[in-house]
Amino acid sequence: AETKTIAHLTRYDSTHGRFPGTVELDGQTLTVNDDSIQIVNYKDLRQLPWQELDIDVVLECSGSFSDRVTAQQHITSGAKRVLFSQPAEPSVDATIVYGVNHQILNGLETIISSASCSTNCVVPVIKILNDCFGVDGGVITTIHSAMNDQPVIDAYHHTDLRKTRGSMQSIIPVETGLALGIDRLLPELAGRFEAQAMRVPTANVSAIDLSVMVNTQVDVATVNAVLAEATMGSLQGILGYTEEPLASCDFNHDPRSGIVDASQTRVSQQKLVKVLIWFDNEWGYANRMLDTVHYWSGKIL
Repeated sequence: AETKTIAHLTRYDSTHGRFPGTVELDGQTLTVNDDSIQIVNYKDLRQLPWQELDIDVVLECSGSFSDRVTAQQHITSGAKRVLFSQPAEPSVDATIVYGVNHQILNGLETIISSASCSTNCVVPVIKILNDCFGVDGGVITTIHSAMNDQPVIDAYHHTDLRKTRGSMQSIIPVETGLALGIDRLLPELAGRFEAQAMRVPTANVSAIDLSVMVNTQVDVATVNAVLAEATMGSLQGILGYTEEPLASCDFNHDPRSGIVDASQTRVSQQKLVKVLIWFDNEWGYANRMLDTVHYWSGKIL
């Protein structure tokens, strides 16, 4: 994008509103409040001036690739480390869901992944349920807002016929690798989860409908109690809990990875548990990336 477009979209956001600080553009330098950002644009990652700019960590948010070999080109250009904003291939040094396994970072890693917004939402809840009740298996349904790989009206898509349909006109089933993320992050539950996803005609805020079979007999009150307690401990600020009758728009710009909607918790036959978790798939995930970078950088120093 042109630099003036980048500046404009920093000032104004259709979903999150106007930026409350100052945004100034001087040539190729974008100044946000008191932070100056040099804008560069190269098709070949090996030409990026990371050494000249003394870049510690590249947040790889292009979505163009997810493999270690390509990410290594950032290192070749002078960056010290790379953090993917999406699930990456198993060859990366670690896949991190902040609040669940970020403590494994020791500063020796060079290329890691922050998983996906959906993974960051659901994994903390699955871990809580497994730690408290034991989980035999489950099914995850992601109800996700429309994304920029979908057309506004019907248009060509090179791999998925469903994605040829207008994003604001249909509820659209799409492929998801979320179950593989569970296997990687919670290996004790490997092979026990299936996942599916639906894109819905909203601009932002998504939800996960989580169904699990637990080993212990439970009721709704017991499930909600352990989830509420977790939000006050190590997951405070990462996982939320609400008993209010809210809708998706009420979670726009929420910085947490997920918010359990206690009013929607269901239990059948004392062992089949269903939990609904809201999440701002943009803002919440961006906050977790920053948390991960901050923690990782502290280990490096």
